[in-house]
Amino acid sequence: MFTPAAFAETDLQWLDRLLARDPFVTLLTTGEDGLPELTRLPVLYRRQDQQIELRGHWARPNPQARQRTPAKVLVDGPHGYVSASWYPDKESAARVPTWNYAAAELRGQLHSFTDEDALAALLVDISDHFEADVGQQWRFEPQREDHRRQVRGIVGFRFVVEQVQLKLKLGQNHPPANQQAVIHALQALSTPRAQELADWMTLHRASRDTPQ
Repeated sequence: MFTPAAFAETDLQWLDRLLARDPFVTLLTTGEDGLPELTRLPVLYRRQDQQIELRGHWARPNPQARQRTPAKVLVDGPHGYVSASWYPDKESAARVPTWNYAAAELRGQLHSFTDEDALAALLVDISDHFEADVGQQWRFEPQREDHRRQVRGIVGFRFVVEQVQLKLKLGQNHPPANQQAVIHALQALSTPRAQELADWMTLHRASRDTPQ
């Protein structure tokens, strides 16, 4: 992922925020024909200091389920169009429309597994986590035969992250007056997507102003 120095971020709390916001990621590998293979899927995220792991599963027929290769995971964040008309310094030739966004690219190793007990434990964790997100209580019950049969149709994986690339393109290459003007303009749009981007820009500005 092309990341100019102005937009590179090293604080892993931003990765925490990205995956808390949207755990539905893109998993990229190289197929047997040398071409990219990709799967969109939900993951469980865990970080202990610099140690990061994602867990999830494929449908068993998915070609990625047979791969044991280095992989990449792309994590999406908020994004949106920024009009050059929002900048106070309209006379500058450098002021052009752009797209603000936050994203991450993770590189690491895939470790797949098919052990039924390990898969059942994974499905319990997944159902518990995402049911809580929607205020419900459905649970995968491995002791039930109808639930247990579902395990045979999947392959689980652990993705051990070796490299994190965080890109926060949130207007920090502009003077403060421009940044604040864009935040106000996004808020005035009164759409959830624009408000979220404005919130991330505000939070990022505050984090840069806080002494470390």
